[in-house]
Amino acid sequence: MSLPVELVVFDCDGVLLDSERLAVRVDERVVAEVGWPLSQEEIVERFLGRSHAFMTAEIEAHASVPLEPGWDKRFQHLYDEVFAAELAPVEGVVAALAALERAGMADCVASSSSHARLRSTLGRTGLLPRFAGRVFSSEDVERGKPAPDLFLHAAATMGVEPAACLVVEDSKYGVAAARAAGMRSLGFHGGLTPEAWLAGPGTRTFADMRELPALVAGAASLPLP
Repeated sequence: MSLPVELVVFDCDGVLLDSERLAVRVDERVVAEVGWPLSQEEIVERFLGRSHAFMTAEIEAHASVPLEPGWDKRFQHLYDEVFAAELAPVEGVVAALAALERAGMADCVASSSSHARLRSTLGRTGLLPRFAGRVFSSEDVERGKPAPDLFLHAAATMGVEPAACLVVEDSKYGVAAARAAGMRSLGFHGGLTPEAWLAGPGTRTFADMRELPALVAGAASLPLP
């Protein structure tokens, strides 16, 4: 029998923040400038939900030469500018978070983004205080998603068994990581990710964040992956 949900583990980009569409737009320009022209659809397929270190390694593998240290810093202003102008929480997520808080549900963030980026983006949208002390990054573990390490690290730090965790994700690598960790998941396809990429064992898909509180409340009925 599945354990009741004791902890909701949120991915950040594309789940809490409507940042993926902005970042992919800039990524398209960045990878072209380093010699690997990809469409936005190809960027979503290859990199959505993966860490910056993974993206760097893939670019280097394609080019067969290492990128210079700090190669990405010359592009950081592009992300900063678009986030300053357009970044906002995912529609409906602020109200959903408030409902979960009223229900007494524990939660945290476990993201492929760096701690520096999470402080910036969550801070810019006013969500950083909401998750103070409960933000985990792929920088904290050896292997990022789709390996289970980040979610297991978050659960262990929060003192919750994996089987009692519910992950909210928007990438195929994220739901794969949740399954590898033995956690149930909700796959959000209200952004860039096709629903078919998220569907699978232990996962319920949804497209509207207004549904989230009810889905969390009913998640104990989901079988473990």
